[in-house]
Amino acid sequence: MPTARPRHMVTETDELAVALDAAAVRAPGLSRSQLLTRLALEGHQAAQRAHDERRQRRLAALRAHSGGLTGVYGSDYLQRLREEWPA
Repeated sequence: MPTARPRHMVTETDELAVALDAAAVRAPGLSRSQLLTRLALEGHQAAQRAHDERRQRRLAALRAHSGGLTGVYGSDYLQRLREEWPA
């Protein structure tokens, strides 16, 4: 089928054949190339979900610890620290 989009050639390795066979059970009637496309999109979605979950955990940790040291150093801490430095 003519297309202006890039085409990709993939060799069906033993590992890929196992993945495609398993995908064929979940989506019978699709061609191997359609199954490969579906696996690629599912993999992308899973990776995106994992990325989003990691980001949410990091943000939650930042929120949980935000402000934990408020007031520890005092309002003149930076000035006193700079006074210790050689000129």
